[in-house]
Amino acid sequence: MHNSHNLSATAASFNRTLALLQGLPFDMAREQYAKAVQVGLIERSMLRWAKFERQLDLLEKVTLGPWARRV
Repeated sequence: MHNSHNLSATAASFNRTLALLQGLPFDMAREQYAKAVQVGLIERSMLRWAKFERQLDLLEKVTLGPWARRV
């Protein structure tokens, strides 16, 4: 019983790690957008950020399918 619990915990940890790694490119894009706003390359706008976020979320869902993160 103890071994099956360890195996389940290991599998759950692996799944969490995999989800984080799959989402990394999208998180990096969000970070780059924020940095571009901070240095003035992109105009600070909540509407533009919302549009960017919707597009990136859609891209993540299309790219990762059922493995995409849910909010």
